[in-house]
Amino acid sequence: MNLALETAGALPLYREVKRLLTLRIAAHEWPPGTPLPSEGKLGGMFQVSIGTIRKAIDELVAERIVVRQQGRGTFVATHNPSRLLFHFFHIVPRKGERQLPRTRMLSFRRARASAEEAQKLQIASGEPVYRIRNLLLLADRPVILDDLVLPQRLFPDLTEKIFTGRDNTIYHLYQTRYGVNVLRTSERLRATIAESDAAKLLGLKKGAPLLEINRVALTYHNAPVELRRSLVDTSAHEYFSDLGKAER
Repeated sequence: MNLALETAGALPLYREVKRLLTLRIAAHEWPPGTPLPSEGKLGGMFQVSIGTIRKAIDELVAERIVVRQQGRGTFVATHNPSRLLFHFFHIVPRKGERQLPRTRMLSFRRARASAEEAQKLQIASGEPVYRIRNLLLLADRPVILDDLVLPQRLFPDLTEKIFTGRDNTIYHLYQTRYGVNVLRTSERLRATIAESDAAKLLGLKKGAPLLEINRVALTYHNAPVELRRSLVDTSAHEYFSDLGKAER
């Protein structure tokens, strides 16, 4: 395949290589946690220079689709507690170190997508979805109330038992069982107040101030896979995002 000829006048060559690599990763040619072929082998596969391959992989690394491991190679990224803590979970104590939340499921049910939800998830209005409510505890204290909406077609056999029985993060479950790899999230934040049910669950007075976070989780090619509304008690916690910081 002479990629240079096929893409002349279209995308820059390294961007076309990146696009093709992303398609192959999304198709699970290289599953999560497995290494990509060497730069030399990829160069031969696409008939381009190692420099072009390196630029393509640099962008995949920046987008956290793959990770480089010193002395070992480049691997398809996997979801784990460390990745959750340093990339997707932004609620931290005002004093002390970051903590992984402990999740308590409150409800799991099947429903139909509202028009607004359908628009955000790019599905048809009324399409089947799961609605999941979780209470997240930090240092054994309820801090976050999460409401998730998931398209059933992406997670066809999901049950409450499967969801609560996961042995890793929620995004790890999406990735390993359903092949849905959350690469990034888009979030909108605003101030709100606690209504009766949220106040009771978070141990607050009705009308107490809360931070509301509306998140869309996205996979390859910016396709939405999950909606999440979080209500956060910020009396002892705050939102913190250090963009560009390397994961541990």
